[in-house]
Amino acid sequence: MTEQITDIDNRLKALTRQGETTEVEFKSARGGFPASLWESYSAFANTNGGTIVLGVQEKDNRFFFDGLTEETAVRYKKIFWDSAHNKGKISICLPCESDVRIEQIDNSYILICEIPRASYELRPVYVTTNPFGNTYRRNHEGDYRCTDAEVRRMFADAEHDRHPQDGRILAGYDFERDIDMESLHQYRQTLASLQPSHPWVGISDMDFLKKIGAYATEYETGKEGFTLAGILMFGKHDSIINRSGDPMYFVDYRERLAIDNPDIRWTHRIYPDGTWEANLYQFYIRVYNRLIQSLPRPFMMKDGVRQEETPAHDAVREALINCIIHQDVNAQGHIIVERTDESLVFMNPGMMLVSQQQYFEGGRSICRNPTLQKMFMLLGRAEKAGSGVDKIVSGWQYLGWPHPTVVEEMRPDYVVLTLQLGVKTTQENPTRKPDKKGVRKKQIMEFCVEPRSLSEILEFLELKNRENVMNVYINPMIEAGTLRMTEPDNPTSRNQMYVTVKAE
Repeated sequence: MTEQITDIDNRLKALTRQGETTEVEFKSARGGFPASLWESYSAFANTNGGTIVLGVQEKDNRFFFDGLTEETAVRYKKIFWDSAHNKGKISICLPCESDVRIEQIDNSYILICEIPRASYELRPVYVTTNPFGNTYRRNHEGDYRCTDAEVRRMFADAEHDRHPQDGRILAGYDFERDIDMESLHQYRQTLASLQPSHPWVGISDMDFLKKIGAYATEYETGKEGFTLAGILMFGKHDSIINRSGDPMYFVDYRERLAIDNPDIRWTHRIYPDGTWEANLYQFYIRVYNRLIQSLPRPFMMKDGVRQEETPAHDAVREALINCIIHQDVNAQGHIIVERTDESLVFMNPGMMLVSQQQYFEGGRSICRNPTLQKMFMLLGRAEKAGSGVDKIVSGWQYLGWPHPTVVEEMRPDYVVLTLQLGVKTTQENPTRKPDKKGVRKKQIMEFCVEPRSLSEILEFLELKNRENVMNVYINPMIEAGTLRMTEPDNPTSRNQMYVTVKAE
């Protein structure tokens, strides 16, 4: 008879309190060994690992034990191991002997199975002998069946050492038509300034592209041409999104800083809008220069020379490059970087090739796009020894800001790294006056007793967004009759100034 448990054993409570990286699945075994256990096995193995507790039902956060006998629990344990070693049941046996154990709680026995996360070389882990239609992953709603596209991406990750996605040779690409010379020469000039004696500094552009892996030859087939990495890094945007390249390519930087107008979604944005060649190198330069504006620049001296950058700058650089070089170009989604008053967020499509624990421990370099990694390494901008994450963590520790966090989102798959900007920004918002807009309008009226240009008003208010100031302050004040233009018949005049209307 099933017994309702009101005071659950501490060992079972510990299972339910485990963190995000180790989930728990309770399964009833009253009617026999549940076949659905293998779906959960597959799901945990392909996600972050987890614990399956056999012999317990969970309903509305209340636990009901099946009342299994010790003999039954021992029999189920044997069934588990026999099936785990049977490739017709599950593709690989991941647990070790100590991961599967029998526990007694009151008069009931349960079987606890710890399922580790499978390394990328072993994924997908699937039920029966066919991975398609029999591979599962885990999300907040439980186990879900992977699509064929998700399964193929797991197989591609397993083979990434021999067939990296950014090393794919693209057919039909041409140097003169498809390479953005400004990006290439800017990259080469940076390398020359950092390593003036490097043997690749003086060679031709085409030879240089071959040296860094942007142009390659397959010895087995004789096929040669620009690699995906080369076009992504230095290509013209139209060439990148050609059907022969990466037609779904998109990069997106979103900035939302403190503003008074809730209708303005982003205060600044960098994306392929046709005004620049939106390759990865140009995206990196533009976005890095925006991100570091959120960092303090204390005066530092080293060997008598002022140091403009700090370990926090290294952290931001590594986070941005990691986002670029670890993206899965075959996954749904695109690179997204966001900056707010509270945090910097880096999102790249795809699944992590290592566990979160391995990610923060470092020491093991596994990169989905090693050619892109090499290109950044030449400029001293990436780490291959697995120490890039160490730089991110130590850079934030240098400022005394919260430890960086990383999570995996699913459908679409994203790896999300968040760097909180710490006490500095969180202390500013509570002290903001409730009527900040009114205070600024009063400041503008006092400042514009003499005619002032928009640039002068921006500088006075210590604001940068011209459009926001016009929409939130200047235009409403003109409509209210408290401010007037010096050239009302030509609102867009370069000589336009604004002056306070004196009360009669």
